[in-house]
Amino acid sequence: MKLNDLKKNRTFKVISNKYFLVLLPFVVWMIFFDENSYVNQRELNKELNDLESSIDYYQKEIESDEQLISNLKNEDSLEKFGREHYKMKKENEDIYLIEFDTVKE
Repeated sequence: MKLNDLKKNRTFKVISNKYFLVLLPFVVWMIFFDENSYVNQRELNKELNDLESSIDYYQKEIESDEQLISNLKNEDSLEKFGREHYKMKKENEDIYLIEFDTVKE
């Protein structure tokens, strides 16, 4: 191709445009290297989503713990909880634990 043909080519005109030559490094800088780059923003959004999901998880845990605490204010349910979870017993009382083997062969 001759130089004149190359200059008439549309892509060559766009690439050799002074505004394009200034804009291209600017866009590359903003996407990859800047403090607020697209890559950093994606990482921050991912971290934000993870934190929001952990907030939801902990809110559900708080609700279930509040429900458990309100149930434990009753003396009978407090005794039941202590017996079931901590194997507590009254004096002069024997407790027999029966465990079932549910493994299928």
